[in-house]
Amino acid sequence: MTDEEHAMSGHRIASVVAGRRAKFAMLALWVVVAAVVGPLALKLSGVQQNDNLGALPGGAEASRAAARASAAFPDPDALVAVAVYARESGLTDADRARVAADRAAFARYAVDGSAPTELSSEDGRALLLSFPLAGTEEEQSAAVGEIRDRLAGGGPDGLGTALTGSAGADGDLFDAFGGMDSTLLFATIGAVALLLLVTYRSPVLWLIPLLTAALASQLASAAVYLLARYGGLTVDFQSQTILTVLVLGVGVDYALLIVARYREELRRHPDRHAAMALALRRSFPAMCASAATVGAGLLCLLAAELPATRGLGPVGAVGIAATLVAMATLLPAVLVLFGRWVFWPFVPRYTADLAGHDVAEDHRGWARVARFVGRRPRITWIGSTLALGVLVLGIGNLSVGLPGDGYFTREVGSVTGQRMVAAHWPAGMIAPVEIVAGAGGADRVVRAARGVDGIAEVGPVERSADGRWVRIPAVLADDPGSAAAKQSIDRLRTALRAVPGADALVGGETAYQLDVDRVTSRDDRVVMPLILLVVFLVLVVLLRALVAPLLLLASVLLSYLAALGAAGLILDVLGHPRLWVALPLQTFLFLVALGVDYTIFLMTRAREEVAVRGHRRGVLHALTVTGGVITSAGVVLATTFAALTVLPLVPSVQTGVIVAVGVLIDTFLVRSLLIPALALSIGPATWWPGRLARRTAPPVAVGHTPAALPH
Repeated sequence: MTDEEHAMSGHRIASVVAGRRAKFAMLALWVVVAAVVGPLALKLSGVQQNDNLGALPGGAEASRAAARASAAFPDPDALVAVAVYARESGLTDADRARVAADRAAFARYAVDGSAPTELSSEDGRALLLSFPLAGTEEEQSAAVGEIRDRLAGGGPDGLGTALTGSAGADGDLFDAFGGMDSTLLFATIGAVALLLLVTYRSPVLWLIPLLTAALASQLASAAVYLLARYGGLTVDFQSQTILTVLVLGVGVDYALLIVARYREELRRHPDRHAAMALALRRSFPAMCASAATVGAGLLCLLAAELPATRGLGPVGAVGIAATLVAMATLLPAVLVLFGRWVFWPFVPRYTADLAGHDVAEDHRGWARVARFVGRRPRITWIGSTLALGVLVLGIGNLSVGLPGDGYFTREVGSVTGQRMVAAHWPAGMIAPVEIVAGAGGADRVVRAARGVDGIAEVGPVERSADGRWVRIPAVLADDPGSAAAKQSIDRLRTALRAVPGADALVGGETAYQLDVDRVTSRDDRVVMPLILLVVFLVLVVLLRALVAPLLLLASVLLSYLAALGAAGLILDVLGHPRLWVALPLQTFLFLVALGVDYTIFLMTRAREEVAVRGHRRGVLHALTVTGGVITSAGVVLATTFAALTVLPLVPSVQTGVIVAVGVLIDTFLVRSLLIPALALSIGPATWWPGRLARRTAPPVAVGHTPAALPH
């Protein structure tokens, strides 16, 4: 699409959404939309499939082992409660009496009312009771609460107790998720509202972008709900959380862009409808390019194999589309309806003398930044690159692989129980290996497993009801989450494949973690280059150049590495330096797509200015007039992602820190200094092979250029 076609498209949209009579029709349409989507949006939590968060592709060996075991050994759909008791000086008679009383009391919660199995540690310092819970899902959840209350009740002084197993973990997750949606929403809205108040310095104006973004969030949630309910789209807690943050952050960013252009045009035009038509005509192409970049990047996640990562892509893309629609239609109509007074007390008045006014004169601070960059472009980009390089060094504080007991930001009962078990029983007992094999080769499988280095113990063989399969537990010699344990799983799988006719599959927690590591590594290798390719193609189409898109991608990659390094320093201080395995890819997507986002705002304005001012003056003018709005947008988006740190889950905190830090680095360093300085150093060749590469001087005079800008 040519520049003229972009302009005409924006003009047509403006006439439809913000015309003298059209604005009322548009508002009426959105009232109907709000009435329809509101109830649907509230149902989104009801279609969450949170099993997807921990799922593996069906072809992974751990998944195939679990599926085979579930079919051959159909267990009741029951949570398993593991009550742990420990005293470091050794259990006393009073301690054992307490355990016996609890064992009798817990029988009423167990399947068939049988007394829980009791297991003593060899060191005499710990006991545990293990039993499956009876009843419906609601009854089991209620039982978990009562068991935890009893364990926390009065007992011998010095006796440590905890509830772990799937029942303890389920209870902890329920407590953690309780109220999360409202906590995140209020934290995000509160932070964004404060920033908008500071940005606009108006008691009214800040409400309009925020309410429009909130309605966009409702529209996105309703659309995702319908796709999940009837279209097979998978939604989990993670993707719904990211959807809320993404829509509010990107929506307010688009609003800042439109309002800034609208304010400019109100000073030049007496008619607010004409002012909005020009504002939307000039901002709509950048918004479309931004939405296309972020949306296409999100859809690249469909190439991932890890379900939690793959499911995030279409959910986020729907959110971006809904945001673009709301901000390009509802926001202009509302702004035009209310008129100039919404900017009170700083109302932009029309003055005939300002019809040819250069808006750069209204941005003296950013004019000084542009003057600095213009005078020393080489020093600026070299210094910026070195600063980013220093931040990259912080990556050494990070590692990939969040341990099973590290998902919560605070100590929870199930994790305490796991640590108590690990302290008093063999390291691998807390998460045994599960071998599922053909019954005919059972004896050979047991012998092969016992001969594997790293397998401490092989348990008794359990045969399926139809006699076709056997299930064999094995205990690892090393901590189930350690690299040594994963190496033992590899050796075990290799050994069992060599057993003729065994058809053995190895599952269990450690095997699952090993397969997750491998699937994630594959996704990183495939999806990261795909995201870069898609973003590059979008930039080529947008900027009609090859050099500029390459520069932008290189800068964003460096910015991503710097963000990881800076976040590594912060996360190390917070005590969460071990990243969830899917996090590098997801944060890569957000920082590449959203990082390019702000550069798109800058470079589309630069392209517009270069066409009439020439390369040098055009780039510096674009930096001057976009600096304030893009910086505000970056701070808003960083704040929305930082709101994720209020959640008690470590992956959410890590995502919030990395993306927030990355957006701020991109806003204040990459977009403000590095990109303009590189564009000036390279010269008009930045736009090669487009026609702007051959334009070295402004073809026409364009009004007064402020003295702050170097010629």
